[in-house]
Amino acid sequence: MRLKDRVAFITGAGRGIGKAIARRFAREGAKVCLTDIDEAGVYTSAEELEKEGLTVFAVRVDVTDRGQVEAAVEETVNRYGRLDILVNNAGVIRDNLLFKMSDEDWETVMNVHLKGAFYCSRAAQKYMVEQKYGRIINISSTSALGNRGQANYAAAKAGLQGFTKTLAIELGKFGITCNAVAPGFIDTEMTRATAARIGVDFDQLLEMWVKEIPVGRVGKPEDIATACLFFASEEASYVNGQVLYVAGGPKD
Repeated sequence: MRLKDRVAFITGAGRGIGKAIARRFAREGAKVCLTDIDEAGVYTSAEELEKEGLTVFAVRVDVTDRGQVEAAVEETVNRYGRLDILVNNAGVIRDNLLFKMSDEDWETVMNVHLKGAFYCSRAAQKYMVEQKYGRIINISSTSALGNRGQANYAAAKAGLQGFTKTLAIELGKFGITCNAVAPGFIDTEMTRATAARIGVDFDQLLEMWVKEIPVGRVGKPEDIATACLFFASEEASYVNGQVLYVAGGPKD
């Protein structure tokens, strides 16, 4: 019960990493608002967690829409009386080599990752500053270090790391910490869909990745949820502005 009586707001929580974070936080005692642009997915996930006896509710939110973000944050505070933890997890990929990448590919990725994190963080910090307590956790990626075919995604994830460090500086004096988790290869619906889209057998893709990962396996959403739990906990109160790579091995 490391998050007993805490209230968390998690974006992109309809599946994968976001859903795993929501489940872990709720099992640790938090009340959780799950948000996602996929209305059916996020409500189904919330119902599943409720059946497990967890205190959660769902809201359909497009993180690139400031009004929707602010309304959902306000609804969470009205329901539970406070907001302690924000996890900016919502993300999309539009992979392509630079010369093939469209304006829409670039703008979509930038808007979801960066504008979304900006809108959510700005809305959440209002309440966190008032209560002199908060935890903001941004989901970056090892792609922030550069990855072929991901100029947009790599730039957005690197931007999130700069955003993280800046919020840590600005908000620390209000009892708010801001850190980032940077996953490596994680077995999720998104990575499986990517493999299908580029015509690669997913099992073959896993075999290829496992050869490059020192611990000899790919990551699971629960691995990322555990890292986020640390940053959200009281034990991490003196950890601020950090990026934790959760990738099964060292990253530069």
